[in-house]
Amino acid sequence: MRESKPLQKKAVIRERTRCLGPTPDLEEHVEPDWWRRIFNSLYLKTDADVVDDYHITRTEVDLFSEILKLSPEDKILDLCCGHGRHSLELARRGFQNVEGLDRSHYLIQKAKVQARKEGLKVKFREGDARKLPYPPDTFDVVMILGNSFGYFETVQDDLRVLKEVFRVLKPWGRVLIDVTDGEYLSKNFKPRSWEWIDKKHFVCRERSLSLDKQRLISREVITHVEKGVIADQFYAERLYTRESLKELLKTAGYSDIIFHEEISPDSRRNQDLGMMERRIIVTAIVRKEWTPIKRKLKRAVKNIVVLLGDPRKPDPLKPFFAFDDDDFYTIDQMKAALKELEGYRFTYLNNHDTLYQDLIKLKGKVDFAFNLCDEGYFNDPRKELHIPALLEMLDIPYSGAGPQCLAYCYDKSLVRGIAKEMGIPVPEAVFIKQEDTTFELPFPFPAIVKPNFGDSSFGITQRSVVNNPEELMNAISEVREKLGYDKPILVEEFLPGKDLSVGIIGNPPESYTVLPVIEEDYSSLPPGLPRICGYEAKWCPDSPYWNLKSIPANLSEELEKFIVECCLKLFERLECRDYCRFDWRLVSEGNPKLLEVNPNPGWCWDGHLAKMAKIAGISYAEMLKMILEAAESRLYRRSPDNSTMERKDVTKTAPNSG
Repeated sequence: MRESKPLQKKAVIRERTRCLGPTPDLEEHVEPDWWRRIFNSLYLKTDADVVDDYHITRTEVDLFSEILKLSPEDKILDLCCGHGRHSLELARRGFQNVEGLDRSHYLIQKAKVQARKEGLKVKFREGDARKLPYPPDTFDVVMILGNSFGYFETVQDDLRVLKEVFRVLKPWGRVLIDVTDGEYLSKNFKPRSWEWIDKKHFVCRERSLSLDKQRLISREVITHVEKGVIADQFYAERLYTRESLKELLKTAGYSDIIFHEEISPDSRRNQDLGMMERRIIVTAIVRKEWTPIKRKLKRAVKNIVVLLGDPRKPDPLKPFFAFDDDDFYTIDQMKAALKELEGYRFTYLNNHDTLYQDLIKLKGKVDFAFNLCDEGYFNDPRKELHIPALLEMLDIPYSGAGPQCLAYCYDKSLVRGIAKEMGIPVPEAVFIKQEDTTFELPFPFPAIVKPNFGDSSFGITQRSVVNNPEELMNAISEVREKLGYDKPILVEEFLPGKDLSVGIIGNPPESYTVLPVIEEDYSSLPPGLPRICGYEAKWCPDSPYWNLKSIPANLSEELEKFIVECCLKLFERLECRDYCRFDWRLVSEGNPKLLEVNPNPGWCWDGHLAKMAKIAGISYAEMLKMILEAAESRLYRRSPDNSTMERKDVTKTAPNSG
């Protein structure tokens, strides 16, 4: 029910800004998912002559509106919207039903900030164009603008995008694609160029065709006059001709395919326009039947069973080894929030003596389980994974992480190893086994002593931060003898910088929300106390740590982007599901290092996840609903007639062989 602690990085940022020097083959340096990293603040500098030119945006919206014959009632999706320049301009013109979706967390946040600043009614969300988070027949118009088509490594992925657009468009809906003229660019691209992008930055570009001649490979080396090279990045875009684009649209099911006038931006900088130099505009119509809805067969209310810790049993992580008034208040707050949600009926199970039998009785009568039992089976934290394992044995779908993920993340040293293997920075550390009585630290003091297994900050107090060998031995002794912990201990370098948490709700890479990054505010602590958010901050009201506050993190764009990218990679690598929290800490010079990954993090009304949601303008009830919807989307798909929800993971029975 309570939550655990923070994460980190250092050398990687410096490594990312190293220039490779001359390279004969640009294509070998292009990563398949280059588009995950490149759309950041530097992109807004290198492409500012087009994407930040209000005159160009207005001219393009004039043209697209005329071609599509847009009306104020149209529901419009600006797919791959970037920082929302077209979406926002449409909203300024009075269009009330505009949505934007993009994979870049940084650009979507920029779009949201600008919409709030201008008071514009535009919905922006993060997501993958290959699996759109919208029901069928949602939009009248979908636009893919500004050469945002053809980034994926395969044509099949581009086809998936078009099929998803087809699905979410209404019958007779229109799609408009504004994409580079591949035939022209393959013959007229500039192999090399350079230009000043502002008074401090200049960019050098190299380009070549891919081996199969189907993609244009680009390299950008961005240099700051004082800092030197700050980015050396590679990307690739597919070169569609009119013929190949028409064929792809036909394959996806579109009709009435029309190519309109070419477009070339009137750049005031009048330098290298690259892929934006000459673009094709193509429109097509969706001729299909409305997706049938049999309302009588559609279940109006989803039946959810909520699994909780057992208040009748001892809990070794709580101060008095038992549920107290604060725990019961937290549970009541959760139940009140769930009661606000329409379309759900909740049943609560917390008696672990009868849990197995109770679940058997509910099998087939519930849509899925909302697993909030982070205390573990019989309130044993080492058995947190037993709850999802039990649900899997009974074939009851459930929210949150599976047994394997919970096993991974319960072992702090294992997560460290996985992160290091992925190039994600972690603190220096020593692993101390039960039998070890002597050891040396390969890094200087201060250090922090923590149980290798555990959560809810078990065993982490102000005495865990040590400054010399004597304090180190005392801290280890306290964990082993006072707390009775007989498992390995992790001793890490203590990082004095900002204490950060990142929350993700959803399931990357398809549909997810990154909540605002928060940091712990230690300004209220008396001098001399270590700046940590440990056991005392979560469980001891009389402690000076009890009144710690979480505030929006003040990070550079580059640093926040790096941290979020690492979190997304870990989310997928560790098989997290539906929601997760990642804890980081900065070293004194500002580089982050990963501390922990928290699958099924604290769900309580005053926990870190709820604090992040509140900063984003999301209520506690809405946050819980987002987790439920993430689980439902992962577990179920709509039947072909859209009348019912079907399990995605149903095991098909093999035919009898007799």
